[in-house]
Amino acid sequence: MTDTLPRTDEALASAVAKVKRHVLPLFVIMFIVNYIDRVNIGFVRPYLESDLGIGAAAYGLGAGLFFIGYALFEVPSNMLLQRVGARVWLTRIMFTWGIVATCMAFVQNETQFYILRFLLGVAEAGFFPGVIYYFTRWLPAAERGKAIAIFLSGSAVASLISGPLAGALMQIQGLNMHGWQWMLFIEGMASVVLCFFVWFWLDSKPQDAKWLSADEQQALVEAIDHEQREREAAGTIKTSSWALLKDRQIVLFCLIYFCIQLTIYAATFWLPSIIKSMGGLSDMQVGFLNSIPWLISILAMYAFAACSARWKFQQAWVAAALVVAAVGMFMSTTGGPVFAFVAVCFAAIGFKSASALFWPIPQGYLDARIAAAVIALINSIGNLGGFVAPTTFGLLEEQTGSIQGGLYGLAVTSVLAAIVVFFVRTKPRSAADATHATALNQTH
Repeated sequence: MTDTLPRTDEALASAVAKVKRHVLPLFVIMFIVNYIDRVNIGFVRPYLESDLGIGAAAYGLGAGLFFIGYALFEVPSNMLLQRVGARVWLTRIMFTWGIVATCMAFVQNETQFYILRFLLGVAEAGFFPGVIYYFTRWLPAAERGKAIAIFLSGSAVASLISGPLAGALMQIQGLNMHGWQWMLFIEGMASVVLCFFVWFWLDSKPQDAKWLSADEQQALVEAIDHEQREREAAGTIKTSSWALLKDRQIVLFCLIYFCIQLTIYAATFWLPSIIKSMGGLSDMQVGFLNSIPWLISILAMYAFAACSARWKFQQAWVAAALVVAAVGMFMSTTGGPVFAFVAVCFAAIGFKSASALFWPIPQGYLDARIAAAVIALINSIGNLGGFVAPTTFGLLEEQTGSIQGGLYGLAVTSVLAAIVVFFVRTKPRSAADATHATALNQTH
């Protein structure tokens, strides 16, 4: 029996356009709110120490514990999403992370700080791969890469606006709450409020979408089902984490992304402190200055993307961006706070561009049948850099009074990743090239 193709190209194109208009803006907004709730403690670090006695090492550990909870529960969360439906589970994820983020405003000591940061990671677990899975059920393969790229832009926007927003909210006083508490409370509650909109706006399946016509629903379902039947006809694939990690290329992808995330989260959690050390700056001024590296990095991301599209050698562009990050991080150790800030601005050009340039490499290499699972795995392992970086920086500052050793370490890991990136494949291994077949990267 021959598989039927989508009913009409016109209906499919119309359906895809409607899905992008209906879903993508919401997911970008969710990612912005998600990212802000994840990293906003970087702006309250001085107050955690002065008001609650939470020192550099405790702050670093608490900042990093988020990523332990996130990594441990990401896969189970994604499994539950597939069982109960995207609408229910993504709404649940957003509601619980909003509640935990709101509770951060009332933390009283180190233990509560540790528990809430870990629970925030548990609550957010599954959001990123959940959105990726949602795309696999709503968009044909040819459209998913562009949708993922737009979705990932949310983190760049969040990095840009989080500083001024935090500075403005920390001006609020009253009801026996400090400004930093109001900032955490309001940003957490924003997620809770938004989750109700998510509940009424999202649909779990194309068949449930009343904003699609019957022809558009049918065309979309047939296109996605047709792709799925083609994958199944080509053979079955095991997608357990252990099976995936037997593929050397996937291990290299995880290593590279881990190194990139190390630098990103070190800058994210420690940059406000570097700016504050310049002296005499208000919370609002710190917030606006914190936006400068991220604004520069957004412009650089587009420039790097344009260059890599014109002169196609993806590994070289990723390596170049990583070298820029390494130079910036090394230079940040050679001067005072103002020079360090300028150097981090330069480094941001590299590490944010490297993050954006990296994803087309695994997407080009991976078998479509395991792409979503591997992206979730790479994201999960890579995000452990968010535990290692702040924890290490906190211990270094507590023990030595300086984070210089950590900055040297980031420079070295960026150079290491720049070398490793030349050992990864950008295309699947063909049967003619392979010395033996594997279940992970060949189609039979």
